[in-house]
Amino acid sequence: MIIIGEKINGSIPSMGKAIAERNEEWIKEIAKKQADAGATYIDVCASVEENIEVETLKWMIDLVQSVTDLPIAVDSPSPRVLKEAYKFCNKPGLINSVSMEGDKVDIIFPEIKDTKWEVIALLCDDTGIPKCAEDRLRVFDNIMAKAKEYGIAPSRIHIDPLIEMLCTSEDGINMITEVMRTIRSQYPDIHITSAVSNISFNLPVRKLLNMGFTVLAMNAGLDSAILDPTNRDMMGLIYATEALLGKDDYCMEYIGAYRAGLIGPVKQ
Repeated sequence: MIIIGEKINGSIPSMGKAIAERNEEWIKEIAKKQADAGATYIDVCASVEENIEVETLKWMIDLVQSVTDLPIAVDSPSPRVLKEAYKFCNKPGLINSVSMEGDKVDIIFPEIKDTKWEVIALLCDDTGIPKCAEDRLRVFDNIMAKAKEYGIAPSRIHIDPLIEMLCTSEDGINMITEVMRTIRSQYPDIHITSAVSNISFNLPVRKLLNMGFTVLAMNAGLDSAILDPTNRDMMGLIYATEALLGKDDYCMEYIGAYRAGLIGPVKQ
């Protein structure tokens, strides 16, 4: 599973406070903890006004890169900010994100087409977030047509089908898993990602729903996730699910994670 560490995001109150106060040591500590816990990418999102977003992201990216050599997931709703901010990274990482809204794809895809950068693509367009699987798959087809136009291989794309709150869903996650399975069947090499905690907004004991969703989504094709890698229960569940799905030969990854202390009883 590709783990995109979610904790350096200014929309989280404690991180927003650290960014506002320029608390460099605290931000570096959070980055290192995620790296040590097994993250694949460190997401960096400023969540500040756009007129200061590029310079803020540069400062944050520099801090993260001073404590880990993991690739960065550069995170902004603005394609113009992303176009500038990804250049501050020492190595190819992940653009978070594009969609079929406005000109986002046409700004980012030509920028990264001849690079090794990967990209998260959201299944929404100028009509908003589609309500049914058929319409989300229509957006997916449009994204893949653009990817082909610009020479972006499916293996460089992380499709986010957009997980919404379970408490407002009429059929649980059936629609989302249908989208995931269809995408996986059409493009075996593509990545399917999700901010897993979106499923549990406004519900009690959120971690139970997040963990249950993760298992079901992995069975439907999820192989990339935006989450907290320092959550040992969640990381253990992911390693276990990969083993159960036959994606971990002889359970070697599971055993290795246990021996490395990434999963198992919380250390006292």
